[in-house]
Amino acid sequence: MTEIILLTEPHCGHCDRAKEILHRLSAEFTLSVTEIDLAGDEGRELAIEHAIVSAPGLLVDGVLFSRGPLDGHKLRMTLESIRPIGIWSRETAALPEQS
Repeated sequence: MTEIILLTEPHCGHCDRAKEILHRLSAEFTLSVTEIDLAGDEGRELAIEHAIVSAPGLLVDGVLFSRGPLDGHKLRMTLESIRPIGIWSRETAALPEQS
């Protein structure tokens, strides 16, 4: 599961758009999304640690992915590159049983 932290502010159009993008991508990828207000203590600490000066800020598995408007295409490509690859087995593959 990919951990996403979305740092937001109230009345932020780019934040609303980022939430829409994450909602759409959560149908394709296993995501754990946590929204944190930049005005709160945790939000301020993360903003300082990752030099986030404009909302929204997005962390993927604890690493800064973006500040400001979220590029959904870039995020999709990143998520595809880190998607876990399952181990092949007869149980997971749609192959006929051999006799």
